Amino acid sequence: MFHLIFGLPSLYVIARVVWPLPWPFALKACVAVLLLVASQYHLWSRLSSGSVFSPEFPRALVILFNWAFGAIVLLAAMQVVLDLVMGVGTLVLGGGRAIPVGWRYAEAILALLLSAFAVQQAIRVPPIRDVTVAIANLPAGFEGYTLLQLTDLHLSRLFPADWAREVVARSNALGVDLIVVTGDLIDGSLAARRADVAPLRDLRAPDGVWLIPGNHEYFFEYAAWMRHYAGLGMAVLPNRHTVLRRGDAALVLAGVTDLSASHAGQPPHDLDAALAGAPAGAPVILLDHQPRGAATAAAKGVALQLSGHTHGGMIVGLDRLVARANGGFVSGAYAVGGMTLYVNNGTGLWPGFALRLGPTSELTRITLRAGTRPPAG
Repeated sequence: MFHLIFGLPSLYVIARVVWPLPWPFALKACVAVLLLVASQYHLWSRLSSGSVFSPEFPRALVILFNWAFGAIVLLAAMQVVLDLVMGVGTLVLGGGRAIPVGWRYAEAILALLLSAFAVQQAIRVPPIRDVTVAIANLPAGFEGYTLLQLTDLHLSRLFPADWAREVVARSNALGVDLIVVTGDLIDGSLAARRADVAPLRDLRAPDGVWLIPGNHEYFFEYAAWMRHYAGLGMAVLPNRHTVLRRGDAALVLAGVTDLSASHAGQPPHDLDAALAGAPAGAPVILLDHQPRGAATAAAKGVALQLSGHTHGGMIVGLDRLVARANGGFVSGAYAVGGMTLYVNNGTGLWPGFALRLGPTSELTRITLRAGTRPPAG
């Protein structure tokens, strides 16, 4: 059923765009076959590795599949709109009106160009985004404190070691006090991704590199990955916290496992455990891969929650659907019950749908300032 659903846009494109064209039957049949092959990208991924989340093809082929699959989806959407417009026109003006052949060529070219741009935006090394967060009880020792949030790197054949190395170099050049990684570091087994994650060993910050798992960690040898991350010098915060200090001033950094953890037979998401024993009065920064539990975190006195997971919605319009699936949160800063929630668009992207039209990837440098918390949202 999963693969049939992903094939529907290609069937629509074949029926409504390709078949009406004045081409020889053999040419239309060849194009139809190519579209059907491209539409089953996730099936080929499953056959290559046993998982739709880890295509183990050469990077160029993964890029090509994403471009072709993206073009199919965009072209199907355009044709739906065109068919609706023509249908309304027929109802209002009467008579049957055929879609000009030139329009079909134009929308196909536009879909191909937009998809190419979207893939390029998805796979580039992200630009820096600066965000300032006001925290009411921020100790003077942490005024101007900087941290870098990385999230959803999805290291894979699409985001390999060379890409990771550039991300690390750009991150280290920022000179922040702390680096946090809010889940979904990988797509693939430890054996397949060992070389791709190796550059993360070089991440450096005075207060360390801290991470939590995302939902994709549970798809691939969770326990082995957690041990490997620790072996790379990154400290894992599964339902626990650490205390950062500047003299007598304290700042709590807490982390939770993903909301999907219990479905994988792993310790469930437990915010109470993460905050247990934290020093009273110290501001809390919470790392939680998915943003939809933000109201609960706010009610427990968290000052700042950092999340990812949504990839910013990836495409304008689609982001509204992604927001509905994530408690209304999809990209950027939100005021939630006196707490600031920041939803990062992602450093990388799932290689099964690597397109960005609108929401951009980001390396997020966050500066803490003493100030009034936002009103409840």
